[in-house]
This record gives sequence, structure tokens and C-alpha cells, in this order.
Amino acid sequence: MKLLLDTHTALWLLNEYEQLSSVAKSLLLNDENTLHISVASAWEVAIKTSTGKLTEFDGGVGSFMAELEEMPIILLPIKPKYLEIVETLPFIHRDPFDRLLIATAKTENMIILTADENIHKYDVLTTW
Repeated sequence: MKLLLDTHTALWLLNEYEQLSSVAKSLLLNDENTLHISVASAWEVAIKTSTGKLTEFDGGVGSFMAELEEMPIILLPIKPKYLEIVETLPFIHRDPFDRLLIATAKTENMIILTADENIHKYDVLTTW
């Protein structure tokens, strides 16, 4: 199964699973799944760190990326075709990072691993 981690999922993974659901933990630990994260999540970490809104993870985007590199997680770029999908999404969710994750998952046929109820409202596969 191809899983796309929402930013909070990646942060909670790096914080040793404390806030992850039992299903999320199981999926993350299953070697048969491939884990992916969008560069948009790193961008979100950088912005939230600079504004003081990221309190559950220390070290900023550099530490975030360094820790992810130690894990079997594939970093995805932002492709122009994702932006075309973002442009057509209904405005159920206004968060630009989450909208980009939705477009990425739709385009790459991935399941988004997220606790965000707004993402679940889109026509995209999710689990938590």
C-alpha cells in the first residue's frame, strides 16, 4: 500500500507514536507499505517553525528532514500536475498544504494517512 503521510502524521511518527491511532501505527510499521511524504510538508514545518506555531517538534525543518532521511520514507517533489488538481478541488479545506497533499494522493493513487477530518471529506482515499 502506498501511504502519503500528512504533516502531523510525520511529526507524530518522529515523536515516537504518542498521538497516532493504533491503525496508523500498524500501517507505519508494516514493511509491505511504502511511505511517502511531500516536500510540501517540509515547507509547512518551516513556515510553522518560523511563526512559532510548531510546538510539538524541536529543531525546525533541518531536524525534520534529517530524521525523515533515517527512515524508509520517500520524499516527493511538487509536480505541475498536482497544481492542476489543486485548482479544481472544492473549497472544503482551505489549508494550501493539505490541498496539495490531496492532489498528490489523487494523482499518485496513494492513501493519505491523516487524522484531519476535512481531508476525509474529499474524494481521496484516507485512513487513520
